[in-house]
Amino acid sequence: MIDPKRAIADLKELRALTGDENGAQRVAFTPTWAKARKFLREKVEEIGGVEMHNDAAGNFWATLPGKIDKSLLIGGHIDSVPNGGWLDGCLNTLAGVEVLRRIKSQGTPPVTVRLVDWCDEEGARFGKSLFGSSAASGKIDMEETRGLKDKEGLSLVDAVKEFGIDFEKVRDARKELKSAAAYQELHIEQGPVLLDLDLPLGTVLGTFGVERHAIAFRGQAAHSGSTPMNRRRDAFLAAAKMASEIYAISKRSGQGVCTIGSCTTKPGIVTSVVEECRITLDQRHLDADALQKMLSEAKAASEKFAKEGDVDLAWERIWNIEPILFHKELVDLCDGAIRETGVKPHRLPSGPLHDAAEVARAGVPTIMMFVQSLHGISHNKIEDTREEHLEMAVTAFDKLADKIMAWIARN
Repeated sequence: MIDPKRAIADLKELRALTGDENGAQRVAFTPTWAKARKFLREKVEEIGGVEMHNDAAGNFWATLPGKIDKSLLIGGHIDSVPNGGWLDGCLNTLAGVEVLRRIKSQGTPPVTVRLVDWCDEEGARFGKSLFGSSAASGKIDMEETRGLKDKEGLSLVDAVKEFGIDFEKVRDARKELKSAAAYQELHIEQGPVLLDLDLPLGTVLGTFGVERHAIAFRGQAAHSGSTPMNRRRDAFLAAAKMASEIYAISKRSGQGVCTIGSCTTKPGIVTSVVEECRITLDQRHLDADALQKMLSEAKAASEKFAKEGDVDLAWERIWNIEPILFHKELVDLCDGAIRETGVKPHRLPSGPLHDAAEVARAGVPTIMMFVQSLHGISHNKIEDTREEHLEMAVTAFDKLADKIMAWIARN
């Protein structure tokens, strides 16, 4: 039988081992991360009969052979951001260990079951997330990643060598997905949707697509005392009008979100009208067409405000990714698992990216389950979830594993 309390005890043990008064400190490619991985391996070793290895990208795999080679993958990540929450990432992996325990206790499963701890999901040290899962999906940008350095100037290429990873061979991890028939992942929501609905669990429809741009408004520097208001070409004024406009754009889009995350000005002194104002705009939506409409509306608004202020305008794309929709049949199975746990299911998109998105991009049928986050807060030491909700999550996640194994065997 599944024992959710044991999974929670494991989570608390990991928190004591790798956290401090500021939160979780399991940043990838650090000694504390290595300690967390050793802890995970020891928990798997206790199960017995499970083969373990690290792949070319440093992903940790624990394989329980089944009656057929087709595999159910149960995934997550044990790394964290600095001063992070006690559940982000490791709930996935330690709930997965508990599900693996239960399956092994009942003999040979109908399909092969594989637990994976993806290497460096957070990207906290080198600034780019989903390292291990993007290597396994084959979508990793080798040139961009090769150039990444941490704040001390150490390259990612050199840092991973200390953990037995040859960067030039990381895409060899793709072979791990050859027998994958489905992938499931459990995660804290990291937002307030389930909290506001007073629901403990949710079925994730997919991950938002992202359009991320820098927008530069360029006017004319002028003395702040001698320049009349009607004669100014104030770049900041034009940029500032975007703040309220992006909220209107996101509201019209339905489920979309827009964020101006940074704002820098030149010359940046109190005695000068702003000559240049550069803002960054992050836009996200689950629907590709709606995302492009949001982007078009933002561009049109910026052109309008630039014209009104007699300033120049330039857009620069920083990064983008398409929306990733999860498998429709697995979405239904996830709803069913939640319902059988005695909870009303609710479908919602994921704003943050997850390893699940990379697995789905590789063509593997994928599903995620969310559990409610107290305060709607994550990446913070106050991150938390009620223990009864964690127990429901582990129980529902286990039911989902059984449903997916039967689905794989049928197909």
